Amino acid sequence: MGETFTASAAAQLAVVERGGFVESRHVGSAVVLAPEGEVVRELGDATAPVLPRSSMKPFQALAVMTSGVTLRGEDAAIATASHSGTPQHVALVRGLLARASLPASALRCPAEFPTDRASRDELVRTGMRPEPITMNCSGKHAAMLLACHANGWPIGDYLDLDHPLQKRILDVFERLTGERPSATVIDGCGAPVHAVGLTALARGIQKIASSSTSSPFALFREGAALAEGVRANGWAIAGPGRPDSVAIDHLGVFSKFGAEGVQVMTAPDGTTVALKMLDGSPRASAVVAARLLVGAGSLEASAVDAIEPELGLEVLGGGRVVGRIRATV
Repeated sequence: MGETFTASAAAQLAVVERGGFVESRHVGSAVVLAPEGEVVRELGDATAPVLPRSSMKPFQALAVMTSGVTLRGEDAAIATASHSGTPQHVALVRGLLARASLPASALRCPAEFPTDRASRDELVRTGMRPEPITMNCSGKHAAMLLACHANGWPIGDYLDLDHPLQKRILDVFERLTGERPSATVIDGCGAPVHAVGLTALARGIQKIASSSTSSPFALFREGAALAEGVRANGWAIAGPGRPDSVAIDHLGVFSKFGAEGVQVMTAPDGTTVALKMLDGSPRASAVVAARLLVGAGSLEASAVDAIEPELGLEVLGGGRVVGRIRATV
């Protein structure tokens, strides 16, 4: 079945400082690709397979878009999102379902409360229970249902590995990453997720984020539309104060978090980072990715300095800031 890289193959990517004392260290692997696609920096082992988790959503959304479903702007962003369940996010998901006259009960992702605190508190106050539509992957699932509707594919088993939609997703994933998955397992939302190396993952994300609307190939024209939808609607891809939304809105990057410490990020010039924290913690992933792009000369250090206060990197003691999480790359 395979496994991710081991501790002996990992490199330090970030530290947690409290009062000047290094309390914890985050180790993992990362890779930086130049705009032309060559590896310009590797930390740890970037060839060992990892599970992309939600960093695979751009591939899943693109598979939907090349299966006869037009997704543009906010619709493309919510199909790629790990959203926080605000009313605005839920409205977009309902809009996708309405295009196929499908009820929210058709979603096969788990029922969860929103991760956005204000939205969750409001649902609790009104006596609402967790629902699939407020789960962070509901946009992806709604888009998958749209593809099934457009192609006459079965709806009830759309998450099954041998379903035509999942075969289409695997085909797109392999074509863009250039690598056959070493393992396929079930993600937290119930959909298949495929393990590849970080270099292959970065390669695939770079192809999507750097696609052109004038490409002779539909795959890349749709990739360009997807990337534009994400960059123009950073709020939809995650939510208020979430690292992906902050990075997209303020740095102009294509950014996608994945559970268990995975992060992909492409700068406006096409330079791309993919990384995986060995301990699975996501708290330093976005800042490490951004700092790697600074090191590659693709982002200004001052621009990343400016967004760090919004990335939740403060370490608290007695209710006041006594330290910070700091990238060491």
